[in-house]
Amino acid sequence: MAGAAAMVLAAGCALLLAACEMWNLHGPRKVDRSSSVVSFLYPNTAEPLITPSVPVLRLPLKVGLAFVPEALTQKAADFTEAQKSVLLKRVAAEFKSNNFIESIDIIPATYLRSAGGFANLNQVRGLMGVDVMVLVAYDQMQFTDQNKLSLAYWTIVGAYVIHGNKNDTHTLMEAVVYDIPSRKLLFRAPGVSNLSASSTAVEVRDRLRRDSAKGFDEATDDLIKNLQTELAAFKEQIKVAPGGVQIEHKAGYGGSGGLEAWFAGMLATLGFLRCVTRRART
Repeated sequence: MAGAAAMVLAAGCALLLAACEMWNLHGPRKVDRSSSVVSFLYPNTAEPLITPSVPVLRLPLKVGLAFVPEALTQKAADFTEAQKSVLLKRVAAEFKSNNFIESIDIIPATYLRSAGGFANLNQVRGLMGVDVMVLVAYDQMQFTDQNKLSLAYWTIVGAYVIHGNKNDTHTLMEAVVYDIPSRKLLFRAPGVSNLSASSTAVEVRDRLRRDSAKGFDEATDDLIKNLQTELAAFKEQIKVAPGGVQIEHKAGYGGSGGLEAWFAGMLATLGFLRCVTRRART
């Protein structure tokens, strides 16, 4: 009899521990995973920001594309290198058809180190031969909370059938485009995704994992759209103030369409107007 009582007591303790563990796993919590362009490029905050020189873009450009590495103190994120590679390939596919881009190379994660700065970018330039670097950073926050309905029906059975957890996933991505030699920021673009969903208590982990992946996908779509917009704005900016960026052609490259075509046309127009003005004065 005593043995049976001990078994019942042990089983009761096990159920109590399991219930406590479920509460801990599915109670209110916040998960944040991120990387930072500023922390990567300017790791020493005591130093002033670097004053860039006038960038010289030699067309066609060789572009490098990479995610900014996370801080060394950050826990290994659920956002894997395989996921990052897939997203970077999507970004590269959208822009490699531009006539002024010779190639877009995805930089291996091992080539960038946390807080590597511009010295690290120069190393990548030497290894990969890229002229311009596109750095992608991200910040994703997931918050899980329980509503009153789930608390009212918090039982072993109810936890499986009641949609009691509200899962919010907020994802922000940022792409910055730098000319490596001049250390000049050419332009930047954001990508945003906001997701809200409900799940049963036992499904919350899987739901958060799916929402995390979906959040990065949606933010990448938004990032690509905004990159295209900012690239067009960058072209217009050079038209208005051509002295801010110098355009040159690499040997054997004549330029046909895209960035170099309108820039060459603008220079020809300015030259023609100059000649007309001189003749009018004489």
